[in-house]
Amino acid sequence: MQLDVVVGFFILGALAQLVRSDLRLPTGLYQSCVIFLLLAIGLKGGAALSTYSASTLIPQSLAILAFGALLPLLAFPLLYWIGKWSRLDAAATAAHYGSVSVATYAVAVALLEAKGIDYEAYFPLFVALLEVPAIVVGILLARKSMQNSNKGRLAHELTCNQGVLLLLGGIAIGAWAGERTATVMPFFGQLFHGVLALFLLEMGRVAAARLADVRGQGAFLLSFGIFMPLLGGAAGGALGALLGLSAGGIFLLAVLGSSASYIAVPAAMSVALPQANASVSITLSLAITFPFNVLVAIPVYLAFVQHWS
Repeated sequence: MQLDVVVGFFILGALAQLVRSDLRLPTGLYQSCVIFLLLAIGLKGGAALSTYSASTLIPQSLAILAFGALLPLLAFPLLYWIGKWSRLDAAATAAHYGSVSVATYAVAVALLEAKGIDYEAYFPLFVALLEVPAIVVGILLARKSMQNSNKGRLAHELTCNQGVLLLLGGIAIGAWAGERTATVMPFFGQLFHGVLALFLLEMGRVAAARLADVRGQGAFLLSFGIFMPLLGGAAGGALGALLGLSAGGIFLLAVLGSSASYIAVPAAMSVALPQANASVSITLSLAITFPFNVLVAIPVYLAFVQHWS
């Protein structure tokens, strides 16, 4: 099992935090990396959309939306009945695990491209589609807690937050421009792995900084933070096989099912469920699930898919 080179930067960032180094990406550079990655992923996917028919994309997109609604329904009982969490905290955290981590997806794409493995180029569309259903289901699971929420502000956050806007905007520009995206792809394409490496350097530091929170919350956080990605990854891989995706596509859908949001969903939950304990959700998704996916799950999923394909 071989890790992609960009994972080394994540490990370096984590080590820097653990030895209490003053290493830290400037806030502006970190935000620039986020914007770059979202636009790069969206542009590439959008440019590929014109080569696929609606008869292929629509059924698959509907299946992806249903998948995004299913994942929080799998996570909620584990948190509510086994973890004995409050309905509010269980619903908010379940929404994190129904949505996706664009950074985790970017690592998976980087690994496929490094190994020369093909996948369906319209996958960024699926990434965008998976952002919203889990948030809606999480709110419905919380039920009574959304009575005092600002529904107008929530609707704006769902559709206009940075992640969704940049990803959908990149897809729209790529689909509109088609082959003309070649004029900007030397920037968004060739620099992708380098920018991802810088982003993961900071993510490693941030994840390591939350390890103390994991120790303070007990064994259940660690168990859920590892078991739920495996459950979501298995469901994603099975769905990919049912949809007839390529080996690379099955792998990517498993990765999306395994990931957990730490950007889009926290922003939406802060509006919809402000009383929920946001720190525990972020600790789970960022300090446990993200490192587990990057260091363990992604190479294991790829090895498994390659063996059975």
